[in-house]
Amino acid sequence: MTGKNPSKTTLADDTESPGHDFVRQIVHDDQKVGVHNRRVHTRFPPEPNGYLHIGHAKAICLSFGIAEEHSGLCNLRMDDTNPETEDQEFVRAIEKDVRWLGFDWGDRFYYASDYYERLYDCAVTLIEKGFAYVDDLQGDEVSQYRGRWNEPGRNSPYRDRTVEENLDLFKRMRAGEFADGTRTLRAKIDMTAPNMNMRDPTIYRIRRQPHYRRAQEWLIYPTYDFTHPLSDAFEEITHSLCTLEFEDHRPLYDWYLQALECVDPPRQIEFARLNLTYTVLSKRKLLELVTGGHVNGWDDPRMPTLSGMRRRGYPPEAIRDFCDRIGIAKANSVVQMAQLEDSVRQQLNRQAPRVMAVLEPVKVVIENYPEDQTEELDAVNNPEDESAGVRKVPFSRELYIERNDFNEDPPKKFFRLAPGREVRLRYAYFLTCRDVVKDAKGNVVELRCTYDPETRGGYAPDGRKVRGTIHWVSAPHAVNAEVRLYDHLFTVEHPEDVSDGTDYKDTLNPNSVERRPNCLVEPSAASPTVGTCYQFERLGYYCVDADSIEGAPVFNKTIGLRDTWAKLQKK
Repeated sequence: MTGKNPSKTTLADDTESPGHDFVRQIVHDDQKVGVHNRRVHTRFPPEPNGYLHIGHAKAICLSFGIAEEHSGLCNLRMDDTNPETEDQEFVRAIEKDVRWLGFDWGDRFYYASDYYERLYDCAVTLIEKGFAYVDDLQGDEVSQYRGRWNEPGRNSPYRDRTVEENLDLFKRMRAGEFADGTRTLRAKIDMTAPNMNMRDPTIYRIRRQPHYRRAQEWLIYPTYDFTHPLSDAFEEITHSLCTLEFEDHRPLYDWYLQALECVDPPRQIEFARLNLTYTVLSKRKLLELVTGGHVNGWDDPRMPTLSGMRRRGYPPEAIRDFCDRIGIAKANSVVQMAQLEDSVRQQLNRQAPRVMAVLEPVKVVIENYPEDQTEELDAVNNPEDESAGVRKVPFSRELYIERNDFNEDPPKKFFRLAPGREVRLRYAYFLTCRDVVKDAKGNVVELRCTYDPETRGGYAPDGRKVRGTIHWVSAPHAVNAEVRLYDHLFTVEHPEDVSDGTDYKDTLNPNSVERRPNCLVEPSAASPTVGTCYQFERLGYYCVDADSIEGAPVFNKTIGLRDTWAKLQKK
């Protein structure tokens, strides 16, 4: 790939000016005083054990954005050290999502699993220096010896093995002489350290599990905490940007790099992860939702995954704008879903072509319109973009309108169609309801109306005004479509903060999706491209789903027109 990454919003054009958050300030200051020879080289290092979600988008925008702002580089690396959970499917999905967001890693795509031999050699070096030992304690015993946060740990009885014995045992671990879980390689640091991560952490464990890339080549695997800082060092990363849960791991990472005499080690900077209302962002919980059948896969439009948001119709520009808006902080907080929706709505308002669609149709017959006549009316494709031009919309004697645009006994401030009332048909004519046809159960099935042929385009020559404008589709020309309406996946703002004894899945929204198979759209939307997002006039934004077939489109509701975020701001 050779494309340029999208630029972040900056406070000034002057490259000597600091950034607009504390991470950018640190990187700016480092570059200014010549740290790392003024290089800026970041990375985004996901573990390929699931699909990326909106929280990852924040990290992606930060790491790639800082590199771009400082004319630096950003790598994409799979931190694949756990063969039990990782899969090539997730690697492909990660690549696709990062590209979709608009970022470019060039030729710097790496796998931690490609560093296995180098990592093994580093472990041998630690043994030779007396900084690591092979331990025979089993899982429960390790926990007992480690102690607790308020009490010191105890040294393992195997901690004082000789260098020669440790080298021999570690070599035999690699050769497969020992059963899974019987031995580990541990760093020799300090079992009384107040930071639990420093109490002789595990470096290697025996695991006879085929790796998705290395097959059965390796029978021992390095831990994430050992692999992560060394992979950064191998790639000459200058700034390792991590979320706050890695703050307590930083002393361990620094210890590894110092023990191995790393030259020009990366600087780790922690920032608060993204928490969003009405959803969960734990990979484990998202996996539970998928495997438990609570959603229809990782790309279900209700999911907070990037693939789910893409399928729902969220533009990548909107996600980048959202990440820019919420900023980077040191303290954890929760962001309102409405703020993300506001970014989506603003972007789609600028770019989405308009069409007319009726989701709950009721038939209209215009009694004074010629039966054999059809005319084409000009409709604006996007009032926010003059270059989008106009399209032709067919108009005929029989139309469909939204059922809720008619009220037989209208309340106060209801300005749409009612018996004897005149309304404007969007792009068309003034229409007056003359009669109401009902079925045996009293349901309205047809409206008998008349139109004023002098009001083509929606304006009366005599200057009379109507207060209501409604959308419509021509009955003979309308295309049947399925529309899927989505709501929040959970019924509560903070599903992970459930009370004791309650499962977060108990708060799943049973009405988070509604399928309407008998909707109608105008002919211009009959065979749209998958992923295209339209504004259904007066209804909201809808994206073409991959389940669409020729002449039978399926639309996912992306978001409504109502600006809930603006209302929240006014409170």
